[in-house]
Amino acid sequence: MGNKQPVSVLVVIHTADLNVLLLERADYPGSWQSVTGSREGEETPLQTAQREVLEETGLDTRQHPLCDWQQQNRYEIYPKWRHRYPDGVTHNTEHVLSLLLPTAQPVRLAESEHLRYCWLPWQDAAAKVFSPSNADAIRCLPERLARLRPQPA
Repeated sequence: MGNKQPVSVLVVIHTADLNVLLLERADYPGSWQSVTGSREGEETPLQTAQREVLEETGLDTRQHPLCDWQQQNRYEIYPKWRHRYPDGVTHNTEHVLSLLLPTAQPVRLAESEHLRYCWLPWQDAAAKVFSPSNADAIRCLPERLARLRPQPA
């Protein structure tokens, strides 16, 4: 029986010009994703995102705008990873957030979790990720970023 909680975060890390950071999973080579991770204890989604981004990339979210999208995705956990969760758990609730960086920058990978990273234009990143909810979040970036920018008078 596993000990992961079926509550997680998806953090899309991107630049203002819409380049997106992707990480290649160590336990699923060839599979790329944004930062993800399960809640520990009674963490809020924001606290989980802060911890996971630091663990997986070395980036300190306190230095950059971290935005909770107030969006949740519920999906079936891939059978190959269900052993990580308590018996009988088949679905996960994922909270979507994003982290805006001024420019693409090198990151420090958690070697036990990821093999490589890359920065890609958002369209290429959306096509490369294996998770449908990750692809959907990346495809929403242009609209979300446009809403944050001041509009001309």
